Amino acid sequence: MNNPTIGIDSVEWRDAFRIELRAEAIGLATRGWPVMPGTSPADGWSGPAPVHDDWQDRAAADARNVGDWWGGEAHSVLVATGTYVDAVEVDAELGYRAAGVLRETGRPAPILAMPTGKWVFLTETGGELPDELAARPSVVRHGEGSWVPLPPTPFEHGVVHWRVKPEVWEWKLPNAGALHGVLARALATLPDTHDSGLHVSAA
Repeated sequence: MNNPTIGIDSVEWRDAFRIELRAEAIGLATRGWPVMPGTSPADGWSGPAPVHDDWQDRAAADARNVGDWWGGEAHSVLVATGTYVDAVEVDAELGYRAAGVLRETGRPAPILAMPTGKWVFLTETGGELPDELAARPSVVRHGEGSWVPLPPTPFEHGVVHWRVKPEVWEWKLPNAGALHGVLARALATLPDTHDSGLHVSAA
């Protein structure tokens, strides 16, 4: 949808966008992704967060429940990390370099682009970040107890979108250690300057 944050109080927009968000959530849930409803810009916030305190239990619920959660509200789509999928959030400079390394290997990973300028690489669960990545303040690993927003979750100034969709690699998630290695290789190619990203804390 084009610029869904315009006219955010419009009943027509909310209904149409809710249907789109609901369809995405159901599609992901049927593939085993632990999705859950999140807040939206209409709630007066600067970023998405789980709607319910028991979000970890809800994320593990049967996929048949997912459609009901978006029955009346245009909730953002969040995926809980640590059980099926993990994520590594990086600054745009490192994200761009890492995406190039992945293209060279011919083994793409699902990559999200955030309206904040962050890139998010999705992996299988497990594995700690190499020291050089962990030392970079703009790199955040999302594992157990955290989450990341998925397309088409809206922010105040744009929506989350795929840079590389999961279906490009037939919905397979890359090994976490292998993806961390790619990020480390990409980091080694960057100029030795200050970290240009801002730290975004995991949940």
